[in-house]
Amino acid sequence: MSLKVLQFGATGQVGQALIAAGRGKLSLTTLTRAEVDLTDPAAVRAAVLAADCDLVWNAAAFTMVDRAEAEPEAAFAVNATAPEAMAAACSERDVPFVHLSTDSVFDGQTDRPYVEADPARPISVYGRSKLAGEAAVLARPRTAVLRVSWVFSLYGRNYVAFMLELGRTRDVLKVVADQYGSPTDGEALAAFMVEAAPRWAAGGAGDAAFGLFHFANAGETSRFDFAQAAIARDPLTRAHLEPTTQAAFAEAAARPPRSPLDSGKLARVFGFTPQPWRPAVERAADQLVLAWAAPAR
Repeated sequence: MSLKVLQFGATGQVGQALIAAGRGKLSLTTLTRAEVDLTDPAAVRAAVLAADCDLVWNAAAFTMVDRAEAEPEAAFAVNATAPEAMAAACSERDVPFVHLSTDSVFDGQTDRPYVEADPARPISVYGRSKLAGEAAVLARPRTAVLRVSWVFSLYGRNYVAFMLELGRTRDVLKVVADQYGSPTDGEALAAFMVEAAPRWAAGGAGDAAFGLFHFANAGETSRFDFAQAAIARDPLTRAHLEPTTQAAFAEAAARPPRSPLDSGKLARVFGFTPQPWRPAVERAADQLVLAWAAPAR
């Protein structure tokens, strides 16, 4: 019998990647925001209590970083209060819960990749809302939080797809060169979560599989080199990339200037090491270019 997983979030890129990775391996029930209002903790709790499941995970989030500055209540409702309600309901049922978070919980003032024990000092409403969600989730037993950064995939709007699109429509493309991080392959993340699901489902409160983890591809890069690695794979790109600075963009929310994540704990506990970022980005770019070239059916 397939493991039964309840998933919040079905239309975002990680949600779609999880659906694809779990096909034929899990019995996955997905809930969209149209089906469960994430700003209503009672509705979230009721959805968990009513589900026939062995594991719950949350792929839904308020990810509009700049908009969060103007709508902090909405950001905290989705990123903090909703996962708190999920974790509490899972605890009532003694069902494990897995939640996704972000590198934006850090201030970016580092000279090395962040590990899980490093102090979190968010510099944006988005980061503060995600950190509040982490704390609420991890206060419950049998919970895991996976921090990810700069997620890309074949699904939805993400940095690789966006840069490829711009590369085909602009002659000059200015890209930030003074922001550094670790890209995260959304499909590798989804494959890992599906692979780890049986351990989470069976694990007791003391299992090392619960707690806080970082999941990102190995190595770090700038936004500029990230974009260059993607568009270099597209024979139809016409853009010449020019480096610029974060300060040149009038963005409402501050971004951590350097927030690479160290995934060493993930490797020690699960025996899973994400591949280097560049081949993962190149693979995703190749697949997107190929998909765009395919004739419509």
